[in-house]
Amino acid sequence: MTPTLILMVKEPRPGRVKTRLGRDIGLVPAAWWFRHQTRRLIRRLEDPRWQLVLAVAPDREGLQSRTWPAHLPRWPQGGGHLGDRMARMLARAGGAPACVIGADIPGIQKPHIAAAFRALGRQDAVFGPAPDGGYWLIGLKHPARQPAGFLQGVRWSSADALADSLATLPDHRVARIATLRDVDRAHDLP
Repeated sequence: MTPTLILMVKEPRPGRVKTRLGRDIGLVPAAWWFRHQTRRLIRRLEDPRWQLVLAVAPDREGLQSRTWPAHLPRWPQGGGHLGDRMARMLARAGGAPACVIGADIPGIQKPHIAAAFRALGRQDAVFGPAPDGGYWLIGLKHPARQPAGFLQGVRWSSADALADSLATLPDHRVARIATLRDVDRAHDLP
């Protein structure tokens, strides 16, 4: 089965996306940056080795959006906190290995994604850490078989996000791949 790469995207509307960045550079420039960053990332990551799926929010608007390429499958993220939505997207991927990434990591390249799927050939889960204590990628070898409490109780947007997420995977063999930086504030921009 072909592995699935799930890209979490929000409709790039000022005030709805990259709000912390927007406080630094303005809401319109932050939305513009996100839109163009995501388009570049999609072009860079399309690859026959995996199926690229867009996990869109808000649901109805994202499913109907003309912002994202029409040829890519779109899944509505649904409600809940980030962990709920990521777990739901991974479960939807079914039996083949799957990874979830955010769209605000300019450094992601195809070799990073290939390394994550290779790691899932040997391990049960994989993380791509971020320098701030979070992560830019999470993947599961068997995404439909998540442990009870998976991604619950995680302190999102904190230095504890990776450690908290790891704690929700008891008895799982976990690999880590390259550390990459996401863009939250102006000083994170490349």
